[in-house]
Amino acid sequence: MNLISILYSVLLVAASVLCIALIVFLNKIAKAIKAIEYEIKEISIEIKPLIASTTNLSEKLNRISESADDQLTMTKNIVKKVNDRVDTILDLEEKVRSGFEGSVLDLIKSLSAIANGISAFWNAYRKK
Repeated sequence: MNLISILYSVLLVAASVLCIALIVFLNKIAKAIKAIEYEIKEISIEIKPLIASTTNLSEKLNRISESADDQLTMTKNIVKKVNDRVDTILDLEEKVRSGFEGSVLDLIKSLSAIANGISAFWNAYRKK
């Protein structure tokens, strides 16, 4: 045996060991990929109910929002009606007050003048 055949044998053994190591590492990589695939399937199975729940929650929030908008609109209308009624009552009060003010002031002035006249009469009568 010469040196070349020994080196050739060593090279064949090294190549065989490398092939075996490559097969072992490829097997480990395949197992890791299968584990990742399994985990991704589990996650996708768990995400489907989450998505359905989120969609349901979103629909409920939309209904609540629409209901709140309707209630707010109704409240605004009620406040506007109350405001209009209060304005009407205040206008009526002002009309009644202005109607009485003229008549009552004239009556008070007349009664005051009569009281002053009677007082003057009594003062003049007492002096005599």
